[in-house]
Amino acid sequence: MTLPPLLVSAVALVRDRRVLMVTARGRDVHYMPGGKIDAGETAVQAAAREAREEVSLVLDPAGLVELFEVRTQAHGEPDGRMVHMTVFRAQTDAEPEPSAEVGAIHWVTTADAERCPPAGRAVLERLAALDLID
Repeated sequence: MTLPPLLVSAVALVRDRRVLMVTARGRDVHYMPGGKIDAGETAVQAAAREAREEVSLVLDPAGLVELFEVRTQAHGEPDGRMVHMTVFRAQTDAEPEPSAEVGAIHWVTTADAERCPPAGRAVLERLAALDLID
């Protein structure tokens, strides 16, 4: 039986050629601020909601620009369970702050790829290929 893919949205906030990533409380894996798309919301609405929930950034969905979609093995899921992550570029002068569910925030480059699950590594590679980070 094939498991359906996890449909998620993430926000890429780039500053000084680094991208914002977070770690969950008690964990050391870096991941993009984002999460599953809820019933009735669009991918861009989910990205804005997750940015608010995880890093306290209030972003207007209309101001988010879709960059690309990553499709890869989902971290912590059975083999063959894929994640389809739509990544949106965000721009804001507000400072991200970790929420209750986030242990810390990090500004990372491809040098930090070994600390990321497969989707995070793919995002770093794609952002570097677009000449946005590193």
